[in-house]
Amino acid sequence: MVSADTIRTVIGVIGNGTALVLFLSPLPTFYRIWKKKTVEQYSAVPYLATLLNCMMWVLYGLPLVHPNSMLVITINGTGMAIELTYIALFLAYSAGTARRRVLLILIAEVAFVLAVAALVLNLAHTHTKRSMVVGILCVLFGTGMYAAPLSVMKMVIETKSVEYMPLFLSLASLVNGICWTAYALIKFDLYITIPNGLGVMFAIGQVILYAIYYKSTQQILEARKRKADQIPMTEVVVDGKNAGTTAAAGNGHY
Repeated sequence: MVSADTIRTVIGVIGNGTALVLFLSPLPTFYRIWKKKTVEQYSAVPYLATLLNCMMWVLYGLPLVHPNSMLVITINGTGMAIELTYIALFLAYSAGTARRRVLLILIAEVAFVLAVAALVLNLAHTHTKRSMVVGILCVLFGTGMYAAPLSVMKMVIETKSVEYMPLFLSLASLVNGICWTAYALIKFDLYITIPNGLGVMFAIGQVILYAIYYKSTQQILEARKRKADQIPMTEVVVDGKNAGTTAAAGNGHY
C-alpha cells in the first residue's frame, strides 16, 4: 500500500509543476509590455506580492527553519527568479512616480525578509518555533499573493472590461490553489492550507468576473477599433479640404 507521505510527495511534485505554470502564465502580458515599450494600465502589485510570498516560503523551507522541505524551496526559489525578471521589465518600461514606487516596494520587501530571517534565526532556537513564526507570516503573505489581483478585479468591475485581467493567469491560480490545498490536507499543514484555500476562492471570483464581463470587453475593443479606423478617414477629408482651400487661395493670388 502506498503511504500518505509518498502520495503527498507526488502531489507536491505536481504542485511544483502547476506553480511553475502560474509563475510563467504572465508571459503574454510581459511580451505585450516589451513589444509596446510601456506597462499601459497593468499593475505591478500582483508580481511584487508574489515575490514577497516566494521569499518568505524559501525562508520557511530552509533546513534551519523547517527541515525536509526541499519541494518548497525549489519552486519558490524558481518563482523568485521569475518574478524578479517581471519586476525588472516593469522598472524598465514604467516612468516617474510609478517606477519609483515599484523600486521602493522592492527594496522594502528584501529588507523585510532579511530582517525576519535574522530575528528568527537568532531569537527562536527550535525548529518548531521558527516554523511557527515564519509559517504565520507565510500565511499572511500567501493570502496577500492571491488577494493582490483584487485591485485588478476592482478595475474590471469599474470599467466593465477584463482586458487587463488575463484569463490564463486566473485559471493558473485556480489550478495551483487546488493542487496545494490537496497537498496540505493529505498530511494536514495549516500554514499551507489557509492561503491556498483562500486562493481557490479568489481565483473562482476572477473566473466569474471574466465570464460576466467578457462580452462587454469585446464590445469595448470593437468600438475602440472602429474609432481608430475612422481617424485616418477624417484626416484624409480634412487634408483634402485644406488642399482645395490652398489651391483656391493660390488661384486668387495669381
